[in-house]
Amino acid sequence: MLNIFKLIAKRIGIDGAIGYTLIARLLQAMGGVVSLVFIVTFLTTKEQGYYYTFGSILALQIFFELGFSGIIVQYVAHEAAHLTWSSNLDFSGPTKAISRISSLLRFSIKWFAIISLILFIILLIVGFIFFNAYGKDEDVHWQAPWILLALATSLSALMSPLLAFTEGLGRVKDIAKLRLMQQITQLITLFLFFFLGLKLYAAPLAFMCALFIGFIYFFLTDLKRLLIRFWKKLDLDRIDYKKEIFPFQWKIALSWISGYFIFQLFNPVLFATEGPIVAGQMGMTIAVLNAILSLTLSWMTTKVPVYSDFIATGRYRELDKLFNKTLLQSTIVNFLGLVFFLISLSLIKTFNLHIFGRYFGDRFLSVFPLICMTIPILINHVISSLATYLRCHKQEPMLVQSIGIGLMSALSTLTIGKYYGVNGIAFGYCIITIISLLWTLSIFVSKRKEWHNV
Repeated sequence: MLNIFKLIAKRIGIDGAIGYTLIARLLQAMGGVVSLVFIVTFLTTKEQGYYYTFGSILALQIFFELGFSGIIVQYVAHEAAHLTWSSNLDFSGPTKAISRISSLLRFSIKWFAIISLILFIILLIVGFIFFNAYGKDEDVHWQAPWILLALATSLSALMSPLLAFTEGLGRVKDIAKLRLMQQITQLITLFLFFFLGLKLYAAPLAFMCALFIGFIYFFLTDLKRLLIRFWKKLDLDRIDYKKEIFPFQWKIALSWISGYFIFQLFNPVLFATEGPIVAGQMGMTIAVLNAILSLTLSWMTTKVPVYSDFIATGRYRELDKLFNKTLLQSTIVNFLGLVFFLISLSLIKTFNLHIFGRYFGDRFLSVFPLICMTIPILINHVISSLATYLRCHKQEPMLVQSIGIGLMSALSTLTIGKYYGVNGIAFGYCIITIISLLWTLSIFVSKRKEWHNV
């Protein structure tokens, strides 16, 4: 039986790094299903709206991180391609490459230390302004939970450069294992805090526990010693942020900021225009769909160091072979996951099925907006995969496309949503995502020909 599972895993491209990541994502997905029961049981429909709108506002951290974590992984991987490893801690290679990695490590830790403090202050201000303006429910106590969530989010920013560096050095499996431990911790504590009746406090407290476990794991293993060794290897050669990173980062930053208007604007707009109940339905629907997307993108994101290595050494045929195989495998899994979700929810609504004694069919969107929100998940999986391939070249050819799609999505959500509500928002999003795919394919084909001389 074990050999059969190994054979299946090999055929669909699951290696060690993907394995740990998939387990974490599967736990997240299964935990998400169970958490739906807890949300229905312990939160009112209004509190559900606050619960998911919290997440959309927390996504403002995109405006502060500016895509730097992903850049760190790629830049470190490009330099690490020139190193030779004799063990997990012992390495050798050109002094220039090692020194450049060391300089980037020092800069990024300082960057995120400053950003985390600013992020905490801004999240507090924005959250209080928004919920004081549109949250008129006196029976929902959101203030203290929001403060804790803002604090946890800012603390998580401190760990971002550490994880990104370790991944860039090829220790993807170790980081996947760390994230798995965090995921288990967060799920267990989330359910415990819900069960104890902590309501909106449950999520921030669980987040804090997961962060604590992450820091403990990182600093008690050789991951800490690995980064300390690179920290001490600083020489004359350094990565110049202004000349090397900033010209790339500002494009990535604009793309990520555009992503906020594409993916995170729905809940705040619905919360403000149609109230927390509809926002909660949208939030729960997006939570399940994003879990499927996140799960299947594991195939692609865990390959970033490998893609970067192939590109740095000019092995384009190997790059394309691995990418095409990974894209096919992950897209099939994405499609099957979406079909399973739609069938399951349809059965629940049609036959009024109860899970663990609770009915939560009415906590999701109705059929039309549900379908309109589901189709883009499959499309966005392909778009994200193609964008990952391109960005591993340390280029950002998606800038104009990202800004254009972001503006269209924002205008659609704010205008069509105003007159047609959630149905208009979902339909507009679906059409714009199809446009985004066609635009992305055009960029991918042209840039691949240009960069690989094919």
